[in-house]
Amino acid sequence: MHRQAALAFTFFAGVLAACTTEPPPVDPNLAPVNYKKEITDTLTSTLVDPTNVREAFISEPVLTKVGNGQRYTACVRYNARDASRQYTGSTDRIAYFYGGHLNQLVEATKEQCGNAAYQPFPELEKVCLAVKCN
Repeated sequence: MHRQAALAFTFFAGVLAACTTEPPPVDPNLAPVNYKKEITDTLTSTLVDPTNVREAFISEPVLTKVGNGQRYTACVRYNARDASRQYTGSTDRIAYFYGGHLNQLVEATKEQCGNAAYQPFPELEKVCLAVKCN
């Protein structure tokens, strides 16, 4: 009888220990891998008209001083259309990454993205929302 009680106690102690185990901490400065797709997906869901974006450029993610620490950031520049299908002019945004994933995509200042090494970003220019696209 005591053996069964001891086994039950051991079992429940193991279950409780498993419940209180915290996941390993996330490395906040993990290098982003799928950053172009994450940015494209975010802009596709937030732009008024994410199709026919022109003059799209992006910089490679780099470690940047943010507050008291560092985070990977990337700059994005594009010319999108508004609700009346008119191009609004060039827009600069800065992407902040945490743990290798996009955390924020906000309007950038000249200080943040003025010296970015932009490269063409055709993935953003090719966004298509229809079932069949050219």
